[in-house]
Amino acid sequence: MSQTILIVDDEREVVDLLKLYIENEGYHVLEAFDGKEALEIVQNHTIHLIVLDIMMPECDGFQVVKELRQSLSVPVILLSARVQDHDKILGLKIGADDYITKPFNPLEVVARIEAQLRRYQYVQTETTAASELVEIGGLVLDKAGCQLYKNGQLTTLTSIEYKLLLHFMENPGRVFTKRQLLDNVWQQWFGDDNTLLVYISKLRDKIEDEPRKPVYLTTIRGLGYRFEKRC
Repeated sequence: MSQTILIVDDEREVVDLLKLYIENEGYHVLEAFDGKEALEIVQNHTIHLIVLDIMMPECDGFQVVKELRQSLSVPVILLSARVQDHDKILGLKIGADDYITKPFNPLEVVARIEAQLRRYQYVQTETTAASELVEIGGLVLDKAGCQLYKNGQLTTLTSIEYKLLLHFMENPGRVFTKRQLLDNVWQQWFGDDNTLLVYISKLRDKIEDEPRKPVYLTTIRGLGYRFEKRC
């Protein structure tokens, strides 16, 4: 059964172009032309990935991501004419997995879709065996369910956040350089070191009581990052 990609953009020409290229790769495509319509589709269909414009009527892309991340961890790729760094960082911080600026090459969009789906499928298939828990301090990572519990409370993670946290928690006390994290956590990398810093910040927001004073995920100046053995 083919995977379903939801394209959300208020420009029909953009939707039609992406649909043509994505369907050509064998995916099933659903369309929405505003944020409200997108959320309704997600409630009634199984969606494997969302390509989402930011500037839309009814409900913009940022609002849609916030709503989605309350219950879903499927990959979200933001699509926007906004090229400012703060827009990209905001999108990643609130739960998007990638950010593509307009104008774009549709072949690159397809490549990024396939990369995100590989990452997400890896997370899902890697942990289909019996339930396995990794516990450090007040954090419990359920590898079978791909879920994080902080002090007993369920905390939603995106696929990349989960994979990054799993890598750290399975190797407590070990220092990882930025390059090692990119090589080990990302199977295919389209961003830069600054994007990694955004994901580190997002992860700290979810696991630390005081993200500016981390006790779990610490920075080792001049070397990289370490997940502490005891917190």
